[in-house]
Amino acid sequence: MKYICAFGLTMMLAASVFAGEIKNGNDLIAAMYGKYAGKWYKTLTFEQKTTNFAPDGTATVATWYEAMKVPGCLRIDIAPTEKGDGILFKDGKVFSFKDGATKGGRDFVHPLLVVGFDVYGQPVETTIEQVKKMGIDLSILHTEKWQGRSVYVLGAEKGDLRSPQLWVDKKRLVFVRLIQQAGKDKKSVAETQFNKYVRAGGGWVAAEVLFYVDGKKTTSEDYTRIKADVKLNDDLWDPEKWMSVDKSYWK
Repeated sequence: MKYICAFGLTMMLAASVFAGEIKNGNDLIAAMYGKYAGKWYKTLTFEQKTTNFAPDGTATVATWYEAMKVPGCLRIDIAPTEKGDGILFKDGKVFSFKDGATKGGRDFVHPLLVVGFDVYGQPVETTIEQVKKMGIDLSILHTEKWQGRSVYVLGAEKGDLRSPQLWVDKKRLVFVRLIQQAGKDKKSVAETQFNKYVRAGGGWVAAEVLFYVDGKKTTSEDYTRIKADVKLNDDLWDPEKWMSVDKSYWK
């Protein structure tokens, strides 16, 4: 009953936004949900080329295999998968695996899961609370141009590129840029870009993700073999079954 009531409130919020103007973060998040309500994919798989750039300019490349269930679940298997290295995000916790073993999970809600995927598959109120916890001020909203497209900028005034902020494509209502404060003293600026969007089922996927710290690129991710609404075994996101679950769908 609680879920049904939350769903009903979510739909009313989304409908009211489309009947009016997006004026703040609550409106924006409701509009993102409402645009793809019932259409966005529930599961997603892709192969990822991960390139990490060292300060001296050298780069290391790895292959990651990823399986997602919206909302809240992401499994990353790092090649070679037989070794058992990877990362698991599930329902507000993260588990790191080395040689098939983990020391246990810790509380962590992945911000990119929230704004890139979960926003379309969970109640609006849940996303609003998660975005607030990122330090983003939902009362501040303006528009900009980004890569030739109109975007909403949530959390910062014009010209402010240091405050925590979320950039959302105005037409597609998909996330394109996130700026956060980083480092122990919060004096560094971390930036994430979701670029080169492609269609996936009833939604979208950014086939290129770029990470910067203080303007220097630290990591790039390139997605291939993207498949939406794949039938997946729920055991993929069970940390106790990390090594035993069947992952044959990758082949």
